[in-house]
Amino acid sequence: MEQGNIIPSDAVWRKPLRSVGQGACVEVAILPRHVAVRDSKDRSGPALVMTTAAWASLMDSLNHS
Repeated sequence: MEQGNIIPSDAVWRKPLRSVGQGACVEVAILPRHVAVRDSKDRSGPALVMTTAAWASLMDSLNHS
């Protein structure tokens, strides 16, 4: 999916709270029915876009690993 079709130009990107400035971070944008994830060092690069249900499942899996 092309980034411009899903992610609005005014999307608010945030780094995780546990990011301590080590440079290896991702940024997350919460959208109406999707969540987008991108590399904080390559903001104009591609973003992974998933449904909010898929994001919730991913976070649940990571929290239980």
